[in-house]
Amino acid sequence: MDETISFLLDTHIALWIMLGDKRLEPDAFKARFQTNHNQFIFHQTSLWEIQIKYDIGKLKLPRRPGHWIYEAVLKSGMRYERIEDGAIFALGKLPPLHRDPFDRLLIAHALTRKWTIITADQTLDEYPIEVECV
Repeated sequence: MDETISFLLDTHIALWIMLGDKRLEPDAFKARFQTNHNQFIFHQTSLWEIQIKYDIGKLKLPRRPGHWIYEAVLKSGMRYERIEDGAIFALGKLPPLHRDPFDRLLIAHALTRKWTIITADQTLDEYPIEVECV
């Protein structure tokens, strides 16, 4: 029997999936990660990051995030997870290798829940978590 793996999607990966971005190479991504047992997680931290970057003009989207993001998460088959206190407290245990507060919170949550992160950011490999770079 196959083991279920929970993959926490870095914000850019989740956006690439929801927006059909060609950088993700959909066939290669599906072949590598999608099985009936694997779960893809869209984290509340990513929602926060998307809204902030949209508001300051650093992220172009088809519509305001609140108008489409929940539907896009559901359509893509992702599971939505909220920020947990344990992940916030785990931030204090992380070495200062990455300065991005959103990535640090995703890393801390992956650490506390034993999730594998899917990202294109190779600097996350330096943390004591499972990372799959695409």
